[in-house]
Amino acid sequence: MNQYKRSQGFTLIEIAIVLVIIGLLLGGILKGQELITSARVRGLISQQDGIKAAFYGFQDRYRSLPGDYSAASTNIQMTTTGANANGNGDGRILAGGTPDETILVWEHLSKSGFINGNYVYAGTIGDGTTPKNAYGQYVQLGYDLNYYTLTGGVAAASTVQRHNLKTGNQIPVEIAAEVDRKIDDGNGATGSFVFSVYTATGTAPIAPGAAPACMATTGAWNLVGTTAINCGGSSLM
Repeated sequence: MNQYKRSQGFTLIEIAIVLVIIGLLLGGILKGQELITSARVRGLISQQDGIKAAFYGFQDRYRSLPGDYSAASTNIQMTTTGANANGNGDGRILAGGTPDETILVWEHLSKSGFINGNYVYAGTIGDGTTPKNAYGQYVQLGYDLNYYTLTGGVAAASTVQRHNLKTGNQIPVEIAAEVDRKIDDGNGATGSFVFSVYTATGTAPIAPGAAPACMATTGAWNLVGTTAINCGGSSLM
């Protein structure tokens, strides 16, 4: 009988191999998350850029704004008929009228070939009338003041109406912040890409001053500690 029994523990080499494998697995997970985040940021930027290009392309071709175009039923092969096919031609894409130009805008853009999809106007926002962001929430293009600016150094809802393209809600703060950093100045209340509380459905993003807010009162996106998962932005036209 062998009087020397082999130790049942792990050798240093075996432990080192296990640690290396764990490190590789964790590194792969983190890299995968980074790639997913980057893809979502690129997708959001691509959607914003595509719609803005469509907006300006439509304006250049028809000398009018999509949704507001008063001769759409004559010059575009619309599905919508009658008065609802045309905007009022006042140079503003306005919500709440008949038709609601912030919804009609998508049929004008799709039927004229400036965006993909087959959107048909109806009086309410829905899958057949309005595009969605990557998080399943509706975007909006309109003339209003539903975006934030710095007033006296404090982030607050704007008091000046202008055309803007909203991303829709349910965007994690880290995605919104990275989009802002890549295409603008990284501050949610200055520049051309800013915070917006717009929501067509569901819960609106939380404004500065409450928790968990998407950004501080300085306009800095809240990326430290508990982060907000329901944010939104707006590209100013």
